[in-house]
Amino acid sequence: AAMVIGLLLTAEVSSIRLGYLTYGLGVGLGVACCYVPMVAAVGGWFVERRTLALGLAVSGIGTGTLVLVPIIERVIEANGWRDAYRLFAVIAGVLLAIAAIGAHRPPGSSVTPRPIRDVIRGRVDFWYLYFSALFISIALFTPFVFMADYVDTTNADGSAAVLLGVIGMASIVGRLGFGAFAAKIGIIGLYRLSFLGLALSFLIWIVADTNYPLLVTFAAVLGVCYGGFIALSPAVVAQLYGTVGMGGVLGALYTAAGFGGLVGPPVMGRIIDASGHTAAQLTALGAGLIGAVLLFRLHPQND
Repeated sequence: AAMVIGLLLTAEVSSIRLGYLTYGLGVGLGVACCYVPMVAAVGGWFVERRTLALGLAVSGIGTGTLVLVPIIERVIEANGWRDAYRLFAVIAGVLLAIAAIGAHRPPGSSVTPRPIRDVIRGRVDFWYLYFSALFISIALFTPFVFMADYVDTTNADGSAAVLLGVIGMASIVGRLGFGAFAAKIGIIGLYRLSFLGLALSFLIWIVADTNYPLLVTFAAVLGVCYGGFIALSPAVVAQLYGTVGMGGVLGALYTAAGFGGLVGPPVMGRIIDASGHTAAQLTALGAGLIGAVLLFRLHPQND
């Protein structure tokens, strides 16, 4: 309900600041209420091939990016952004209603989980996970927010919507592919690889300049690694802390991505205004590498 109401209110706002409030609170609260419990439920239902199951579950995000971005772009061109948000509200309401009908509590959900502070107390590994996710999210949100501006500013011969669609499509490959290989390579090792690949993908963006095929390559590499990051995060939490109370630990960890999304775009916007896109790309590269390096400080016993 929060997501649908937030989208409908955003369609009626008269200022961008009010839009920040309606969209940020409405959609943000809606995502928090549905995404983390959904991932935790899937993790609780599966023991064998859990990572693959989680990858399948979260691949819907990439599918949505792939399918809806070009559709909404056409809706905006034809009817304006207000109708686009109304369409989003209808789609969200229908899909969430279907998901609510099919959702069931996983086995063991009746067990009272320990408080989050007790789970992570004395566990330095949680803070490595937390700050690595924070820094990688700062990098990750940069192309999502500024790719359209980059394409317009540099006069690249192509569409920013297509590039975002490629990220979405590639993320599906990453969510499914990383999930399938995790059992063979190791969840933590593959998680590190996804962070390192995401960070290094910004080198492709820097080299690409206005070369559209290279921009597509950047979008594909970033998308695959982004998909791995999303698919493997719940599996990493399940491996380190177990599935009982997984939703609470995962929710705490995901606040790092929220802070990254809150801080990253404004900082990158200021950098772009002051020094140009290349400076922002280098900053994103540096933030991503910090996130990857922090994961190499993680040494779980079972990895």
